[in-house]
Order: sequence, then C-alpha cells, then structure tokens
Amino acid sequence: MLRVVKLLPIVILLGGTVACESGRHSSAGFRLPGDGDAERGKVAFVQLGCNQCHEVSGMDFPKPTVQPPVPVVLGGVVPSEPTDGYLVTSIINPSYALAPYPKETITVNGKSRMPDYNGKMTVQQLVDTVAFLQSRYKVERPTARPAYF
Repeated sequence: MLRVVKLLPIVILLGGTVACESGRHSSAGFRLPGDGDAERGKVAFVQLGCNQCHEVSGMDFPKPTVQPPVPVVLGGVVPSEPTDGYLVTSIINPSYALAPYPKETITVNGKSRMPDYNGKMTVQQLVDTVAFLQSRYKVERPTARPAYF
C-alpha cells in the first residue's frame, strides 16, 4: 500500500502531462522534415510575394508595397525561438493567433489581413520558408538585473 501511495503523485503528474499534450490540436509530435533549406525558403518567400507585405530583419529586400503598411517585421532579436509549429500556423492559418500589434493595423473584420497559403505553396516551399524565417531570428535571453535597495 505504501508503494502505491508513493507512486500516486508521479502517476497524477504524468497523467496531467499527457492530458495537456494529447488531442487533435496538440503540438506534441509536430515536426517538420529536416530538409528545410533557408536559401530555397528565401526564394520561395520572394516568389510567393511575402516581401510585398513583410520586412525581414537583416535582409535587403525591396520595401513592402502593400497599403496600409503591415507592421509585422519577421526575424530579429527575440527572447525565445519561435517554434516551427507557430510559424507554420502563422502561414497557413494567419487568423489563429494574431501578432501583438494594434488590431486595426493587421486585421479586416476581425481576421488577419494576411491570406492563408494553403493552396498557394507546396509543402516543400512551406518547410523551406520556415527554415528561412528561423534563420532570421536571433535569441537573446534577457539578463537579470541586480536588485538595488
């Protein structure tokens, strides 16, 4: 009996973890193929017209032409690396999680101004575009500042 009592917290913890990570909409198990190529992704980004709306940190693309301008700059310094799942979702279902910008600059009737690319790109282009975008982010974790009394 004592053994069961000792194992109970572990079973509950594991059960809770599995419950939180399972299901159709879970990101658990999501993995892109490892053959994403940032250079091919850069080409796809331009071919698909993404640069007409988005600036990419550190890239010398022509300035976006869409009006009103889209304030969403891709890449740059971030506190944590965006997941592949987040980037894929942003491309194929852009209204799912809107970027933290003023809603009036990125939405029309409550939906993202960005079209979804479900029927506009191949899976390989998606994989390569995500590889390109990932290459443009630089993770810099915030440093703790000393507390002064």
